[in-house]
Amino acid sequence: MPSHLFADRPAHQPSPRGTVDELISQTRRLRGDVAAVRRDAALDEDDPQGRWQRALCDLAVHHLDDLGSHLDQLREGVPAQQGEPSTATGEGFGSFPYEDPAPHTGSLLSRVGSAEWNLLTDDINWSEELFDIFGRTVQGGPMSLDELPAIVLTEDQGHLTTMVTECLVDGKPIDGEFRIVRPDGRVRTLHMMGEPVLDPDGCTASMWAVLRDVSELRRSQRAVHDSRDTLARRQHLDLTERRIAKEMQETVLPPWNGALAYPERGPAALDVAGHRLPATDSTLIGGNWFDALQLPSQQMLLSTGDLTGHGVSATSSMAMLLGALRGMALAGIRPGPLMGHLNEVLDSSGQPALGSALCCHYDPASRVLSWAQAEHPAPLHFRGGTGRTMAQPDGMLLGAASAAAYEQAQAALLPGDLLVLHTDGLTRGADARDGSGVDRLLALAPRFDGLNAQECIRLIVEEFGDGERQDDACVMVVRISG
Repeated sequence: MPSHLFADRPAHQPSPRGTVDELISQTRRLRGDVAAVRRDAALDEDDPQGRWQRALCDLAVHHLDDLGSHLDQLREGVPAQQGEPSTATGEGFGSFPYEDPAPHTGSLLSRVGSAEWNLLTDDINWSEELFDIFGRTVQGGPMSLDELPAIVLTEDQGHLTTMVTECLVDGKPIDGEFRIVRPDGRVRTLHMMGEPVLDPDGCTASMWAVLRDVSELRRSQRAVHDSRDTLARRQHLDLTERRIAKEMQETVLPPWNGALAYPERGPAALDVAGHRLPATDSTLIGGNWFDALQLPSQQMLLSTGDLTGHGVSATSSMAMLLGALRGMALAGIRPGPLMGHLNEVLDSSGQPALGSALCCHYDPASRVLSWAQAEHPAPLHFRGGTGRTMAQPDGMLLGAASAAAYEQAQAALLPGDLLVLHTDGLTRGADARDGSGVDRLLALAPRFDGLNAQECIRLIVEEFGDGERQDDACVMVVRISG
């Protein structure tokens, strides 16, 4: 009787060996490239994207292993029957090294076995590989179709029984998977393909099958699925956090757009405009702020600040700090002592953070600016087409140390003077060591002449808006009225 493997099918002519060898070489090169990509992938186990990439690489390697084993078999021709010497050299694709994190169960070819159950004689033939797959010894003998369900997981027994019954009774081919428990307790996933072998009368005489251990492949597929789900959840959380941070920032920053005159009633003492410039990476929403507020004393509160970090924690800390700053300013606390209190607020916060800040009080009656700072860029003062950086009073970073003291400075201003208050994200650019940003701002002095606050903001945005920034930035322009 001809081999049932080729029953009712014309035999394929072997492919030219040189062509198959070239395909094997290409597959091995591709497998090596995938291995290199996996080795270069990030090893941070807390990074969902990295885990997903590594899982995809593992899955790709398993598929390339399959392709390589099929090409090996194609090159070697029809496999030797059990008991006959094999002509395989053992130097095929399956021996190609790869740093697989999963434990190897032998070469890929050893994870494929065949079986035939003869219904007329009750003879059972298993290949040596199938004994290895089931964890059984040759002396223990093969298992009958009736015995097979005993080692199959309970939830898979019905599926196996249905496949075998439909094959034997209805002549349907078998193509499905089930899980077994080996004698050593290990659970393996097997993929079985088979067909009935008919006698001359068209009745089922036997059933043959090829069984393949696909446990590692299915584990890789589950890893891809699980890591993809984890990545999707992380991306959803990140998107939600950015939305909340954005909404919180927009809620806390001044609600006015364009220019604003202070005081709101009576002759204007200040012409004020502000603007926020996002970071080059728009997902980075930090704790920057600018603020202007008229105090009960008719003085004006002007402030800018920046907290470390990004996201909801940074914007929530910014909201808390700005609220405290406004409250203390409304209570009449001057800039120097106020900065000391802000430092204590941030130092005792449940969300540890550091921050820089600038707090100014402007008295429209005397045109005197009183201010204090905490490691923050000093105001830029423009007059008569020239600009300068105001001399900074001492003040350390907010939250860096308890009971810190902050000096307070004063400066007399004249009608037409212009102040630019900003966070360091505006002038720092992509390179934190590049200090040319402040010089670029000061170089705008001749162009500021005759412009109102909003027009000056527009000029600054034109100069700095397209530049690369590591962080978002805030800028506020204050024109002293006559």
